[in-house]
Amino acid sequence: MMTVSIIGAGRLGTTLGSALKRIGYRIRALSCRTQRSAEESRRIIGEGTPLTDNRKAAAGSRVVFLTVPDDTIPKVVEELASGDREWTGVFCLHCSGLLSSLALAPLAQRGALCASLHPMQSFASKNTEPGAFSGIYMGLEGDPLAREKARAIAEGLGSRSFILAAVDKPLYHTACSVASNLLVPLLHHASFLLQRTGIPQNDKLEALLPLVQGTLQNVKKFDARGAWTGPLARGDEKSIKLQMEALSAFPGTLRMYREMGIAALEMALTEKAIDPRTYDRLRALLEGK
Repeated sequence: MMTVSIIGAGRLGTTLGSALKRIGYRIRALSCRTQRSAEESRRIIGEGTPLTDNRKAAAGSRVVFLTVPDDTIPKVVEELASGDREWTGVFCLHCSGLLSSLALAPLAQRGALCASLHPMQSFASKNTEPGAFSGIYMGLEGDPLAREKARAIAEGLGSRSFILAAVDKPLYHTACSVASNLLVPLLHHASFLLQRTGIPQNDKLEALLPLVQGTLQNVKKFDARGAWTGPLARGDEKSIKLQMEALSAFPGTLRMYREMGIAALEMALTEKAIDPRTYDRLRALLEGK
C-alpha cells in the first residue's frame, strides 16, 4: 500500500485525501497552517497524522502532494528541500494549474520525481464528495516517470488526463479560470437584474440555475455553436436594443453585456454560425454606432 502525505490539506487537499484513501492509498500525514485545521481534515478523511510541520508531514511517504496556494509553493518547496529526508525516488506532485513542475526544482535536485497534476474542478469545501474527481479531466506535466504516476492516480480516481508542456500552463490555467471563476460574477449580474424585477431575494438564483444547467447540458450535447440561442443568435436587433435600453440604468452590466455580446459574435463568425454581414451589423449595434 503506497503512503501519501498531503501538504496543505485544505479544500482540495482534504477531498483528494478522501478520494485516495477510497482507492487504496494510505494517508500517512496531513499538514495545515493550524493544528485545528489539520485535525478537521483528519476527521473528514479518517486517517493521517495531523501536523503543522511540513517537513515532518512529508517524511516517510512515497507520494507527497503539495496542495497549497500557488504563491506559497516556492516557500514550501525550499522548506522541504532544506530538510534531511531522502528524496530520491519520491513522487512529489503539486496541484497548481498555473505553475509548472519547475516550481519543484529544489526537490528534483534532491532526487524527487516531480510533476504537476491539476484537476479541472472547483472545490468549495473540505467536505466535497470524493466522487468529484470522477469523469473530470486533469492536466499533467513534468518528469516522465512522475507524470506516469500522476496519470495512474488520475485514472484510479476515475479522471481523464492529458499532457501539457510547461510553457502552456499559464494559458491552460486562464482557460480554466474563464470557464469557472468568471461564470460566478456573470451569474451575480444576472441575479441582480432578476431581483430588480421584484423576484424575491431567495428565489433569484434558484430561478436561474435550471436555465444555466440546461445551457451546459446543451453545450455538452451540441457544442458551443449548437447550444447558442437568444437574440444575438437570431440576429434580432429589436430585442437587443430593448435589452440594452433596460440596462441603461446599470452601466457596469451594460458594458459587460456589450463585451460578452461581441465575444459571442466573434465565436459565431469563426464557427460560421452567422455571415460577415450579420456580424458587422450586430457588432455596430453593440458598440452603439
